[in-house]
Amino acid sequence: MLIFFGKPGRKRRDALRAVGLPPIQILLPDMHHARFAEECRRQALIVAAADAADHNLWAFLNDVLADVGAAGKV
Repeated sequence: MLIFFGKPGRKRRDALRAVGLPPIQILLPDMHHARFAEECRRQALIVAAADAADHNLWAFLNDVLADVGAAGKV
């Protein structure tokens, strides 16, 4: 990941602006924060519950696995 600070960073940002690329800022969660793992687990459980309840998804995945298995035997 590139992080531009100071004069070199300003020069790079100015060059990007000159070609029409506006500066952006991407905020990321602090993975070292005590609640990060807890929040990841909470969201993973929500996704897992939604996937388990989606019978169309399971049918699709089974069809894909059958196709992959059939393709591997050729």
